Amino acid sequence: MIALEAAGLRKTYTKNGRPLEILEVERFAAREGEFITVIGPSGCGKSTLLHIMGGFIPADAGAIRVYGAEVKGPGPDRGMMFQEFALFPWKTVAGNVAWGLEALGYERKAIDETVEAYLSMTGLAEFRNHYPAELSGGMKQRVALARVLAFNPKVLLMDEPFGALDAQTRETMQEEVTRLWERTKKTIVFVTHDIEEAVYLGDRVVVLTARPGRIREEVAIDLPRPRSLEIKKSLKCHEYRNYVWDLIRSEAQRTS
Repeated sequence: MIALEAAGLRKTYTKNGRPLEILEVERFAAREGEFITVIGPSGCGKSTLLHIMGGFIPADAGAIRVYGAEVKGPGPDRGMMFQEFALFPWKTVAGNVAWGLEALGYERKAIDETVEAYLSMTGLAEFRNHYPAELSGGMKQRVALARVLAFNPKVLLMDEPFGALDAQTRETMQEEVTRLWERTKKTIVFVTHDIEEAVYLGDRVVVLTARPGRIREEVAIDLPRPRSLEIKKSLKCHEYRNYVWDLIRSEAQRTS
């Protein structure tokens, strides 16, 4: 079953009075429960694509559909994780996780039960009364992940969520999101600029061309699940990484 699809997407910005074509995506589809990573040369429009999917940026042409329903703007069927932590500094960890449920009008008992479940799932239970300023970068992203999972969106959109983390914390969060995906089987579209991350996380790696971003190739990743970080050391993982790198490098050279 197709969970999310894009058809005939076009997006153009105006710079210095001249049109700048950003995206031309004829068709993109994510099956239910699939983990798709999106990567491409710098400036290829991958974050723009994700924000159009989230309903935060309108496309000039084309359509986004979630389970067949056309996207008209942001909605609870899609959960979005941004590059920034995007937490409310005046709310505790528990308060941040509860926010989406409160906005949707859930009853207090249901909110409390759901918050406790996701705090436990993400290893944050003992930090429920801490504020974001008291947390490390990795823990802040765990809070953001718990918050978006708590209101149970059909599709999870992730825009380079680990890009600002140090290498060790980044790998920890990669393993964490893989574990949570194995447990929840959410449909995930994950934008990244890190080739190794794209290969490690994805069932498929969608490689975009240089601007305007078109789909250059979709690379199926035949690595066993569940995945641990150890798989990054495997020859097959390195082969996928090198193949994707060659695709991106050829696009970068084409525009240089």
